[in-house]
Amino acid sequence: MDHSHVGELKQKFSDRNATVGVIGLGYVGLPMAHLAADQGFHVIGIDVDEDRVARVNRGESYILDVPSEVLKPMVESGVIRASTDYAELKSADVVLITVPTPLGKTGDPDMSFILDAIRFLEPNLHPGMLVALESTTYPGTTDELFIPMAERAGLVVGEDIFISFSPERVDPGNATYGTKNTPKVVGGVTPACTEVADAYYSAVIDHPVPVSSTTAAEMVKLYENTFRAINIGLVNELAIICHLLKVDVWEIVKAAATKPFGFMPFYPGPGLGGHCIPVDPSYLAWRMRTLQYKTRFIDLATEINTKMPEWVVTRAMEMLNENSKALRGAKILLLGVAYKNDIDDLRESPAIDVFELLQRRGADVSYHDPYCPQMRLEHGTASSRALTQELLLSQDLVIITTGHRSVDYNYVLQHASLVFDTRNVTRELKGKAKTVYL
Repeated sequence: MDHSHVGELKQKFSDRNATVGVIGLGYVGLPMAHLAADQGFHVIGIDVDEDRVARVNRGESYILDVPSEVLKPMVESGVIRASTDYAELKSADVVLITVPTPLGKTGDPDMSFILDAIRFLEPNLHPGMLVALESTTYPGTTDELFIPMAERAGLVVGEDIFISFSPERVDPGNATYGTKNTPKVVGGVTPACTEVADAYYSAVIDHPVPVSSTTAAEMVKLYENTFRAINIGLVNELAIICHLLKVDVWEIVKAAATKPFGFMPFYPGPGLGGHCIPVDPSYLAWRMRTLQYKTRFIDLATEINTKMPEWVVTRAMEMLNENSKALRGAKILLLGVAYKNDIDDLRESPAIDVFELLQRRGADVSYHDPYCPQMRLEHGTASSRALTQELLLSQDLVIITTGHRSVDYNYVLQHASLVFDTRNVTRELKGKAKTVYL
């Protein structure tokens, strides 16, 4: 077997002489492009969004974790450039695929972005290339879609071309763990593929974690996020149970977390958000349905988590009732609409569901979010309102749906009359507002 390309690529990675192509310059792709450039590689970013490409080429970042002041010098020195033309990848030694993999309306994986990437990448494949899929997907995807791509191009996997799967572990806004110091799982189609992929990621990541296959790597990612989804589902159900028993769920979790072994705290909220936690378990459930197996834990957690926005709205209705007000016509302000605190990511945010459910029930809903000036809804858009005394005084209810640290909650409690805190961020504060917790 000819392994000359293995040694050649490993040497290029070691010498930082390789060119890295990144398909998809979003929340995963732009940080990976920045990281590769930061470690001394030349980077070509490919995206179908012309505006995004133009912004990168101006050194203008749209991702919080890659500041413009860091990106701009890289663009100016020529180590990063972006294009809409896949032909640019003919010169790439490594191609990372970081395109979206959303769920369709029926809950099935939408593979269209990966299939488009394959279609446009295929004519630009060449011997001595590593292709690494990073987009989260169902177990078996890499082998099913990328081996045929290589074969159509007349390339032998593990000899001419090296194919791997390395799931992203991006946690937007995490100040401790970024792209470089978060361990990264890597699995190749063949041992040589794993060896080459491990060599590349070793050049840019502190701790690559090789596994035996692409399917194993795909499964690791799904297990990580299914673990979170199920435990969040459990604590969300606990929140409902505690409400019915008239005990404080936050007190229960805090006390349980003092156990130094056999317990890990998870916290309730208005629902699941982000691209990963609400979506990834559904990939696994879908794949298992094709094998006639029902994923009971996953299905139950998904059911609980997706119903949390409805439960929040029901609680809001009860709170207004207790204050002799109807939900219809009530003025309600949501504080924070991003899916987690201190970021601008609206993907799958439960706050959007809460907003729309309240609107459908006739409430006059608005929101304030310092990170999200606009929010796309099912019908139209909404814009963030300035957090003024007048706004707070005019509201029948304020619901804290995201706990952004930059929001002055003392000010909120001073001027609002009724606050529903679903994130437990006002617990230690005092003010005039009557505050109820999830």
